[in-house]
Amino acid sequence: MKLLLQLFLVFAKMGAVTFGGGYAMLPILQREVVDNHRWATEEELMDYYALGQVTPGMIAVNVATFIGLKLRGFWGGIFATIGVITPSMIIITVIAMFLTQFEENLYVAHAFTGIRACVCILILDAVIKLGRKSVKDKRTLFIFLAILLISLFAPVSPVFSVIAAGMAGFFLMPSVKKAKKEGASR
Repeated sequence: MKLLLQLFLVFAKMGAVTFGGGYAMLPILQREVVDNHRWATEEELMDYYALGQVTPGMIAVNVATFIGLKLRGFWGGIFATIGVITPSMIIITVIAMFLTQFEENLYVAHAFTGIRACVCILILDAVIKLGRKSVKDKRTLFIFLAILLISLFAPVSPVFSVIAAGMAGFFLMPSVKKAKKEGASR
């Protein structure tokens, strides 16, 4: 029960301070889930992010669910998910109650302009950290550049980009058996 409560509280804290969605949450997830609590490795976190991209729903909610499931099964997934969405539900409910008063307020509009700029930097930081861990050789660099070009210049759904990258990784990366043989022969 202690771990379930901890999952709820850690993800509620992240949900309360993250603006900009799942991408902006990556640095906080990295610090809390990988560094502080050691609930997942960096590679597992990147895998959860990739799965979060191709499954329905918000990335942050999906990642919280995956981590909770890993640690405590069904109930871990429930507690982590409820934790990450509770602050947003409360904040959105309060904002919705006073939205008409806020939307015309010049100070609020300026604050959100600053927050949007900050979110861009948080997303860029997440991209750089993921890139350093993901692009390890010529094959992964090729996949990265191919998907980048497709994303920039073709109206392709991110789901198809993730599927194409997965297929490219499957076909371009050396097989596990081959890698083990090469390692054993050295």
